[in-house]
Amino acid sequence: MPSQRDDCLFCSIVREGTYVRKEKGFVAINDINPLAPVHVLVIPERHVDSFREIGEFPAREAKRMLEFVAETAREVGLTDYRVQVNVGPSAGQTIFHLHWHILGEGPKPDDLPARAETAVVEL
Repeated sequence: MPSQRDDCLFCSIVREGTYVRKEKGFVAINDINPLAPVHVLVIPERHVDSFREIGEFPAREAKRMLEFVAETAREVGLTDYRVQVNVGPSAGQTIFHLHWHILGEGPKPDDLPARAETAVVEL
């Protein structure tokens, strides 16, 4: 597993959390304080404090991270959504481990695949 810190909440969630989605290098979880009907966080396994340090990711891994964000949105049933990264305390970053917010209104329940329906119900 890429470098992680023992004192980081998101590093501990990556090691043993409840995931909406997981692939090698990345996990997605439901935000515990959702700001939209669907609010998912994408967290890389590799610990970097913020988007400022994105250069610490090899180009291929950075590309995979963006693809994981898009695939996660699709899997939770979103077609229209917002992707947000808060960088620094004055921008609203409260956990200093790079993560992406995926926010959306969500699909109608009849449009959800079974796996995504579970993710939405957990909100």
